Amino acid sequence: MGYTFMVPAKIISGVNVISELGDHIAGKGSKALIVTDQFMVKFGNAAKVEDALKKVNIPYVIFDGANTEPTDKIVEAGLKVYKENACDFIIALGGGSPMDTAKAIGFMTTAGDRKINSYMHEVIDMPVPYLVAIPTTAGTGSEVTKNTIISDTENNVKMLLGGPSIIPALAVVDPTFTMTAPPGVTAATGIDALCHAIEAYTSRKAQPLTDTFAISAITKIHKNLPVCYRDGKNEKARLAMSIAALEAGIAFNNASVTIVHGMSRPIGALFHIAHGVSNAVLLPACLEFAIEENTARFATIGRIMGVADENTADIDAAKAMVKEVARFCKEVGIPSLEELLAKGKHTKEEFLAQLDKMASDALESGSPQNTMRVPTKEQIIEIYKKLF
Repeated sequence: MGYTFMVPAKIISGVNVISELGDHIAGKGSKALIVTDQFMVKFGNAAKVEDALKKVNIPYVIFDGANTEPTDKIVEAGLKVYKENACDFIIALGGGSPMDTAKAIGFMTTAGDRKINSYMHEVIDMPVPYLVAIPTTAGTGSEVTKNTIISDTENNVKMLLGGPSIIPALAVVDPTFTMTAPPGVTAATGIDALCHAIEAYTSRKAQPLTDTFAISAITKIHKNLPVCYRDGKNEKARLAMSIAALEAGIAFNNASVTIVHGMSRPIGALFHIAHGVSNAVLLPACLEFAIEENTARFATIGRIMGVADENTADIDAAKAMVKEVARFCKEVGIPSLEELLAKGKHTKEEFLAQLDKMASDALESGSPQNTMRVPTKEQIIEIYKKLF
């Protein structure tokens, strides 16, 4: 059986590479829609993109409405700005929210009267506007992936939408943008990237090329995320994390994610907990479940993390890896589920009352089925309970 492996047509990376943007987009469109959030505008990141466009005389308009995890309403608002201003290509600037919003705006430009939720469980593959993706966090890997996660406000579900059309044409990986990310965002997005890499490496859909990218990403994240968390201005560590997030994105774009992401989306949809944080909260408990099968691969991760060696039995190395991941999450300040629920003024009882829906939605996403040890609905419910 052969493998399919997809990446953007072009990736440029390095410190201050944003200044070269104009050279790479000449002839790709006559007017850009910059999809971003108010934070990016306020802190001058949008201005860097504007300067690069001005240098090559490309007009643009800014949509800064991607301020929360994206919803169908946010996508509609951005699409309206795109059409009203006669834009013909898109630049996404920011974390996962602007990226996902921009991807959805792109394919919705050709949707006609179709609603965005009609694309669920459909491979999105049609000509779309040229899309440039500029990440400002080292985490989502969205700059290289074929997926977007948009909340369906009507049905209170996080939709995983995807297909070849969604992969950005150009990824611009410049670690200077990540310097403004506060420690909490650095940690949450970094653990998200770690989830991508671990899940890709242990997925049923893993392949030789995804293994290469996943292992490289795990190695870099384990070494550099704590450094970035403590010292956000460390350029060398920030560059390593930006590359690691990209590698992890390429890995899971082709090997898919597994149980963690499947169980994470319902938590985000119902309790409005940021995606990276809900992944981090779930990670140790999900790994503890998953290591009973595909044990050798989890053991390899334990050896990469330095908590086991070649003489350690695979099951012991895998268990050591789970403990190390739990410790690692604490080192970068990931809060407990109780703390997160309290912050959002939710209770444990409210969470437990949603277990049946969350487990159904997790399985409906299809991601848990990529785990070598495929969970039942009852097992997913038990893992949710273990988070307390």
